[in-house]
Order: sequence, then C-alpha cells, then structure tokens
Amino acid sequence: MRTYQQKTAETQHDWFVVDATGQRLGVLAVRIAKALSGKHKPTWTPHMDDGDFVVVLNADKVELGGDKWHQKVYHRHSGFPGGLRTETAIEVKRKYPERLIERAVRGMLATNKKRDVQLRRLKVYVGSDHPHAPQQPKELF
Repeated sequence: MRTYQQKTAETQHDWFVVDATGQRLGVLAVRIAKALSGKHKPTWTPHMDDGDFVVVLNADKVELGGDKWHQKVYHRHSGFPGGLRTETAIEVKRKYPERLIERAVRGMLATNKKRDVQLRRLKVYVGSDHPHAPQQPKELF
C-alpha cells in the first residue's frame, strides 16, 4: 500500500467562522491554528499548504484566565537602541483587540515559509459583522 501524497491542484480551502465570545484565548488559538494549517484534514501533506480560511468574530470578547490581563506582557523592539516597547494584555485589548488573537495563532503555527501564507487566511473582526457571507462559512469544528 502506498502513502497518499496530495497534489497542488487537489487542494481545497474551505471557510470557517468562529465566535470568540467567552472563549479562552489559548484554546481558541489552537483550534484556529489547526484549521489554518490543514492538519484536521485526512489529505494533509507536510509540504503542501491546504489549510482553510478562518473568520473570527467578537475578538474583543475573548477571555484570559486568572490575572493574565495584567500579568501577560507583550514585547516588541524597533531595532534601535532603547527601542523595546512592552504592553500588558489589557492594554493591547483596549487598542487593538484583534492583535491578541492574531499573535496567539501566530505562535501556534510552525515557523516556516508557510506560516505567513496561512496567516493571510485568518480574518479577525471586533464586531459580529463580516464581509465574507458570500463564501458561506461553516462553524469551526
């Protein structure tokens, strides 16, 4: 019996929608990363990118456990001396709530050439409205 290897022409990208209201950030990020990478499909092949599109709604209503809103710190550096910027999770949520989900999902994906391609299929919205209704997204598994 031979191992199945999917061809590029056989790939199909489905659309999924998930509501982040009341869900924990880490658990939600794992489910989204699995859908973006395509590992939930029986045709998954390591060298192929056959992941799906994921639309996340109500990004501002995601939850963190314990006191992580004040303890979890995000760092970024401009590259210049003294360019380190830090902000807590509550500060990020106030300014750009969609970045919490984007950054968590980015950390869950494999660090390779496919990661940026997969992240382009992630659509995060603060409200419950989205422009992807014509694609008829299904509920995320």
